[in-house]
Amino acid sequence: MKLVRFGAPGAEKPGILDASGRIRDVSGDAPDYAGGGVSSEALAKLGQLDPESLPIVPDGVRIGPPVGNVRNFIAIGLNYADHAAEAGLRIPREPVIFNKLGNCIVGPNDNVMMPRDCQKLDYEVELAFVIGKRTRYISQDEALTHIAGFTICNDISERHFQTERSGQWCKGKCAETFGPLGPWLVTPDELDIDSLGLWLDVNGERRQTGSTSTMIFKIPYMLAYVSQFMVLEPGDVVTTGTPPGVALGMKEPKWLAAGDVMHLGIGGLGEQKQTVVAFEA
Repeated sequence: MKLVRFGAPGAEKPGILDASGRIRDVSGDAPDYAGGGVSSEALAKLGQLDPESLPIVPDGVRIGPPVGNVRNFIAIGLNYADHAAEAGLRIPREPVIFNKLGNCIVGPNDNVMMPRDCQKLDYEVELAFVIGKRTRYISQDEALTHIAGFTICNDISERHFQTERSGQWCKGKCAETFGPLGPWLVTPDELDIDSLGLWLDVNGERRQTGSTSTMIFKIPYMLAYVSQFMVLEPGDVVTTGTPPGVALGMKEPKWLAAGDVMHLGIGGLGEQKQTVVAFEA
């Protein structure tokens, strides 16, 4: 299934894509995709619906993030060897874990706003997954049964805040609009997660090209690893690292500026498109 949320920010409704790629409104038959709305039980009930019998959503409606009210937004850093190399950092022996904030999440085509005092704004196309049931001290063999689905994340980063202002990476990862997600939440049965192509363009110029086949730590290992340190609940999001091509890794970095347009996608998961805008009080 391909699940989607649509409507104005803060008032999104749950939907599902039909065989023709049209959005069908499931709000009369299912709860919002948040918390228990993406539990294994809730998704099983969704799978019994006939999309063709549901109301069609009009074209042009805003697409929101595919999961709402995210409490925990966990990120894995330096998970592609070539990205670690371009950043001048050693390949980690264990996954690097850091936090983003749930309130930085926006829809896949919403604007990305530069924060105050922004100097080095960067992009990162990433595969993310949403937790489907309580995850605590699980094994790798169990991991995929704890995932509700997969989506695209653009892990927006302010590198000056992240690496030059001391302290933890979250300084450069948590500003408002720094977490575009979507367009869809795709259930695991529809994907081969070990060979998905990722790409990102800025103003029509290809910046990032990669594949999940080159991940250092695969998703079952990552989720099992994270579960040794924290409990994840349905609706939590984990984003899994980016391939090379970010501005940080360039000899002469091309930082994002107001007016720039990012266009990115992952095979089987759709595409995103965001415009960078100046800070607004």
